[in-house]
Formats: sequence, structure tokens, C-alpha cells
Amino acid sequence: MSYFRELLKNLDVLLLLLPFLLGVISVVMIGSTAYDGNFSFTGDMKVQIVAFGLGLGAVVVFLLIDYQILERIDKILYAAAILLLLAVYIPGLGSSQYGTLGWIDLGPVNLQPSEVVKAAFILVYASYLSRREEDLQSLRGLLLAGCYALPFIGLVVLQGDLGNALVYCVVTIVMIYYAGVKTRLYAKVALVGVLCIPLMYYLMDDYQKERIDAFLHPEDLSLEGNYQVWNSKVAIGSGGVTGKGLFEGTQKELDFLPVQESDFIFSVIVEELGLIGGLTVLLLYVLLLWRIAKIAGNAKDMPGALIAVGALAMFFFQIFENIGMTMGVMPVTGITLPFISYGGSSVVTNMAVVGLVLTVGIRSKVINF
Repeated sequence: MSYFRELLKNLDVLLLLLPFLLGVISVVMIGSTAYDGNFSFTGDMKVQIVAFGLGLGAVVVFLLIDYQILERIDKILYAAAILLLLAVYIPGLGSSQYGTLGWIDLGPVNLQPSEVVKAAFILVYASYLSRREEDLQSLRGLLLAGCYALPFIGLVVLQGDLGNALVYCVVTIVMIYYAGVKTRLYAKVALVGVLCIPLMYYLMDDYQKERIDAFLHPEDLSLEGNYQVWNSKVAIGSGGVTGKGLFEGTQKELDFLPVQESDFIFSVIVEELGLIGGLTVLLLYVLLLWRIAKIAGNAKDMPGALIAVGALAMFFFQIFENIGMTMGVMPVTGITLPFISYGGSSVVTNMAVVGLVLTVGIRSKVINF
């Protein structure tokens, strides 16, 4: 117990507090999306609060467990994660939402495996890459590293969840690069990947192609998503510096904004709280990314550093993609805004990833007695 108390002296308190500060914003703004003249404590708000409570439990568990112990069972975690992704295909258990067959119906709650598995993926991939640093210097080793991540990406793509598939791709790309692959070899493989984009577009489902087409032709409001993005930009622009006031957003109130409690919640924030509110959220995210990057730099070993780098890549891309799509500078993919968008699976997963980073941080310094 004294050892654990010594470890807690290394705890990054700011990184622990930031998700809860963002959580306060989340609960308030989710309440705003349901506001109809009288404030009420909605079911969505309750779910979000419970999710943060469960997420805190996940953080505590990871703080108690040395990530090096988790590395030793990476094969078990890998298999369990794949089985969880496959569980959506079990009749009577898997369910579809928003055109994605990526949910498990557990009665009172729905679980989204593609979200939950992110934490496990970062952990097992960090373990894999740290054991094969030398192999990554060859094309064969680099391709094998890509193949290790392919089942995760492939299953999420098959479920129709293009947004989370992109998250897994970004995390994979960044972690491989940080693991020490030769820059020239990495660039050659990346170039081949870029050249394959037209083929990937051809293999997409029609609704996914339409989202890409909409992004490339933002002036065509007949394309799926463009009208919603246009209203999102109107909401953001109309907020001005100080906003229209909490609960007073007109684009939100008139239901011009789609999925406003989740995908487009940043638009609601800026419409009601203005540029000041939007910049405050961005500042909190910058602090979050900075603390994770600092832990990555101070990690005592490569597995720990890779865990933090994977978390950094995951959070950065999700923040950039979500806010970018509300402004029309990124395609609409359904990626949630970390810790703010409504979604129990997303919140618990994000908290678990923070817990992984924190356990790397508290064990980055030698404890002497």
C-alpha cells in the first residue's frame, strides 16, 4: 500500500481533472439540446453522468494495475477484443443504429464494441510494436505490423462504421512511426496507401461514397449531409463572440442541427456560448493533449511511450475530425467529440484510455524506499 501511495505522488492531477471539466460542459450542453422552455434533468444527462462514473472506475482499475502486467496477457486481450467486435453478428444481440451494425443490445443499454475496443487495441498494439522494433526496419516487418491491426480495422469497416475505422487507421499509422520505422521505408508504404485511395472509394458503400462526394462538393445541398453542415456553419457563425446565451440557440431549437447532442454538439456550444465558449473547449483539449504528450516523452520504456502516443493520436484525430466536420473542413463521419458528445460507450472508453496514460505516467519514475 505504501508503494502505491508513492506512485500516486507522480499522478498527473491535471490530466485526471480535465475529462471531468469537459464532462460538466457535456452534461450542461446535452441538457441544452433537450431544452424546450423548461429545464429538466433528461435521461441522456443521467446516462452521461453514469458513464463518467463508470469511466472513473476504469481509471482507478488501471491505476492499480501495472501496464507491464497487462502486456503479458496481450494475446488474450487481442482475442477478446476481436470476439467483442464479432459479437454484433450474433442474432438477437447485435443491432443497427444510424446505418451501422455496430451495437450490442443489452436491454436498458447499448454497447458499441468499436468504441470499447479502442483502449484494448492501443494496449495490445503497443505491446506488439515494442517487441518488434528491429523487425520494423524491413518491409516485411512493417507489413506484418499492419496486418496485426487489420482485423480491427476490417471488422469496423464491415460494420459500416467508417468514422471509427479511420480512428483505428490513424492510431496504427502514428504508433508504427513512433516505434522507429525507417522514414524512407515508411514514406514509400504511405505513398502506396495514398495511391490506393481511389480503390478504397470504389469499395465503399453508396452512403459512404455520398458523404465523400458531399465533402468534395459542399455547394450541392442535395447531397446527404451538406444541408446539415450548412446549418452547422450558420449556428457557429451566428454565435458571435459571446453567443446567444445558454439554452437560447435558434438553430438548435428549430432542429436544423442534426444529432445535436452528439455529432454536432460543438455547433451548439459555439451558437450558445460564442467564440469564447468554443475557444474554452479548445483550450481544455490542448491541455489534455499536452499532458498526454508529456507523459509519452517521460515514459520509462517503449511500451509505455507507445500507449501514450496511441492515446494522443486517438484524441487528436477525434477532436480534429469532429470539430472540422461541424465547420465543413472535414467530411461527416459520425466521430464523437471526446468527453462532450453524448454516448456511454464513448465516454467510458475515453476515460479508460486516460487511465492507461495515467498508469504509464505514475510508473515513469523509479520509486525508492
